[in-house]
Amino acid sequence: MNNKALKVLFFYNGIFVLAGSLLGPLYAVYVQKFQSGVLAISVSWSAFIISATFFIYLLSKIGDRFKEKEYFLLAGYLIRALAWFLFIFIGNIWSLVILQIFLGLGEALGTPTFEAIFAEHLDQGKFLAEYSNWKLITNIVLAIGTLAGGIIVAKFGFTPLFLAMSALSAVSFIGVLLKPRKLL
Repeated sequence: MNNKALKVLFFYNGIFVLAGSLLGPLYAVYVQKFQSGVLAISVSWSAFIISATFFIYLLSKIGDRFKEKEYFLLAGYLIRALAWFLFIFIGNIWSLVILQIFLGLGEALGTPTFEAIFAEHLDQGKFLAEYSNWKLITNIVLAIGTLAGGIIVAKFGFTPLFLAMSALSAVSFIGVLLKPRKLL
């Protein structure tokens, strides 16, 4: 691939996807420590989805007014890095729900913005190839992250996992921040 903008996006968002995939299916195990039963998992995850949906709606109304969309992407990385760090300090299901709402804001700012920037940099006649390349990267990274997350939690617990997630998200933030705006 010769497209420098897509290479940068793929690299740093790939690191970010790795961060998020470390928790993956372990989220249910994490929530079980506060309250047993599937309802707590469903309520907290629903809070995330509803929050993300609400903030995505707001972004859809104002996002295209901003020339530098990269700042939304950066905010998404930063908010999620902070939220994942704060998971370390969560002590009950209701504080988890509040944190999930905050995480939904990060999701709403980051994911649609990544997709919009990605779409802006697609090469004419290579749409399927470039989308496929991104999907290949994400699938590989998701598989690696899910396995690595299980190993980290099994050997060290959730605190190192959340620290790793936050650090990887911070790497994505710093990497995109330091790239020239004209590249993205």
